[in-house]
Formats: sequence, structure tokens, C-alpha cells
Amino acid sequence: MRARSLDDAVGTLKRDIGKDSREIQDFLVKMLRIEAVNPKVGGPGEGERANLLEGFMKDEGFSVTRVDVRDEKSHGALRPNLSAKLEGKDPSRNLWFVTHMDTVPEGSLDLWETDPFEPTIKDGKIIARGAEDNGQSLVASLFALREIRDLDVPLPFNVGVWLVSDEEFGNTCGIKHLLAHGYFRKNDLVIAADAGTAAGTDIEVAEKSLLWFKVTTRGREVHASLPRKGVNAHRIGMKLALDLDESLSGKYQYSDPLFDEPLSTFEPTKKEANVSNVNTIPGEDAFYFDCRLLPRYSLDELLADVQSKIDEYRERYGVSTSMEVVEKEPAGPATPEDSEIAVLLARAIRLVSNVRPRFIGIGGQTVGNLFRRDGIPTAVWSKVDDVAHEPNEYALVENLLNDTKVFAALPFFANSFHLADQTPR
Repeated sequence: MRARSLDDAVGTLKRDIGKDSREIQDFLVKMLRIEAVNPKVGGPGEGERANLLEGFMKDEGFSVTRVDVRDEKSHGALRPNLSAKLEGKDPSRNLWFVTHMDTVPEGSLDLWETDPFEPTIKDGKIIARGAEDNGQSLVASLFALREIRDLDVPLPFNVGVWLVSDEEFGNTCGIKHLLAHGYFRKNDLVIAADAGTAAGTDIEVAEKSLLWFKVTTRGREVHASLPRKGVNAHRIGMKLALDLDESLSGKYQYSDPLFDEPLSTFEPTKKEANVSNVNTIPGEDAFYFDCRLLPRYSLDELLADVQSKIDEYRERYGVSTSMEVVEKEPAGPATPEDSEIAVLLARAIRLVSNVRPRFIGIGGQTVGNLFRRDGIPTAVWSKVDDVAHEPNEYALVENLLNDTKVFAALPFFANSFHLADQTPR
């Protein structure tokens, strides 16, 4: 049915999604029953889940683009990526809702109150692995696309969804592949629906640079009763880790209030096992750091500082000390708060949810950073309780329906888009 105005469209979509609430909820439960743990950590991957989603989109009359990427790190498994879209007046531009199909493993089953792969509905929550990350927003974007089609309001540009693989472990077979092969355009608008807050007010427009590094110290292993014969790699490694912690935090002190954690952070995290018994002095020791650097700083400068400190310890203690970069993801440019995608999303949230949105930066990284690095302004948003990767992960049914309404409302504001008077205040 063709809605006559913007207000008419928004009112109609709210009623429609309310009437479809049980169908939307049931579909999320059905999808979560299909395990989609990333194969890079031993899971079955996204294949069966993708088949369900592709079938749903085709049954709804959408033409589906499927991009299967061979994953050499997962024994050659094919990693699926799915897309469907509605045609708009300007076919050269697309508004994309981007979500991911894969999940992390369930973790310790002892910490789950229910089967993580048999969704349970309790107290308005759908409890299952992947319910919040990223099942809620994925299903919301699908049903929002259906609602946009049914409202039959003229669209200024194409509106569609991308349901991607491999988000949880590097994006190599998902967003990175799609960007490299031209499936997104520089003038596209992107909503990465994969982070948020319980209030549903925070629109993420900036992310920090990420660096994970490993430092290995090699000394001389001896019996613990004869320490003068050896070189305790563990003791030197501990000193080095603490020295790095203090020196990096002392140098990179700029604070940016846009970010939820306004400072750059340098956290010693993982520690590898050295010796298996108490009475042996370790001859080798390894620790890791997780660094989240504000965009004003250079990752290369940070790496140079770490290497300088490592060289200092090598000379001081006469040990072999080395660094390995485990992960390095520089931050892309922030999405301007007055950009088209940021303003359109803010208007939709404000009207549908009756809350005043605000723009933030985060220390975690989403696929939004990959789009920004590729020159595509991107906003990251959903309304979630932030329980991703936790035991007893859940999605609130209320949030599932709210996201569906916001996503469905968003493209209609573009018909009368005026940047100056639509910026949230």
C-alpha cells in the first residue's frame, strides 16, 4: 500500500511491525537454532544459516545476490555473503543496513542456564548465542526492508541489506572482500547495526585504532635453587610489561570527550604458559598487550616506542627480546556529525524511540571502521543491553521491534532531507 506522507508512512510502519511482532520474534528464534560459530574457531560456519536467510528473502520476492568466498584458513570452506535491495529514484546510490551472520563459540556451558543453541524466551528475552550479536539487528534489518517495500513510498535511492560472514574473526571473507571487489560505492550510506546501548541513544561515528602485540623474552632456563646460573625470562618480562604499561600511558595522554573511554588505553592481557613446574626458572616468557589509540596518534609511532623499550631491556639484561604484531587496524576518519547518514539516523531514532540521540566514539572496533577507511561515512547503532559474547546472551523482544521500526523509518526522511534543520541538538 502506498503511504501518502512521511507521517503517514511512519505511523503505518509502527502499526505494521506491531502486528508482525510474533512473526519477527519467531523468525529470530528459528535462525538462532542454526549454529553459525565462525569456522576459524572450529564452528560449522554460516552456510546453513545463510541458506535459511536466502530462502526467506526469495520467498518474500527479493532478488538475492550471494557472494561465496573460499576461506583457506578454514580448510577451504565457502563463506557466504547475502544482499537484497529495493530500487530507488537514484540507482547510483545505496543505503545499506549491514549485519553479520557468524557468532563466537558458546564458551563454558557451565555458565549457561539454558542450551545456547536452543533459544529460550523468558521475561521478554530471547536467550541464545548470537541473539544480540548480531541476530537482533540482522532480523530487524530484514523485516524493515520488507516493511519499506510494503509501504511503497518512493525512495530517493536504493535501500538494501548485506548479511555478511567472518565479522567475529577478521572480516577477511566478509566486508574486506566485498569492499575490495567493489560491492560498495563511495557515495553509499551505511548503517552498521552491530553496537549500541540499552538506552538506544548512542550513535557511534568514530573508533580508535587497534594494536595487539606479543613480546617474547628469552633467557636461560635452570633449576630454581640455582638462579645465578640462569636468566629468569619471566622476571624480566614482568618488568618490561609494567614498564610499557606506565611509559605508554604517560606519553599518550590526550583526552577526547567524544569517546566513551576518552583516553588511549594500553592493557597487558594474555600471558602464555612458560614452565609447567614451580621449581624451574623460565627460559622463555611471552605476554600480550591490547592497545586502543585515539585517532590523532599514529600506530607506527606507538610501535616505534614499544620497540625502543624492548631494545632498552635487551641491552640492560643481555636477553633476546622480540615483538610480534598480532593485529593492527588503524582508525578511519570519523563520520561527521552533520553528515547525511548521521542526521537521517538521528531523526529516525528520535521520532520512533522518543529519545534524543548523541554521537560518540568507541574503543572497540566494528565493520564501521573498515567502511570509513574506504571513504564511506558510516553510522553504527542498535538498541541492546550490551551482553555480546557473554554466557546467557540475549536480545530483548522490545529492542528487536524497536530496531525494526527505526530501520524501516530511516529512508523516508531522505525524501525531504535538509541538513541544517535536521541535525539533532
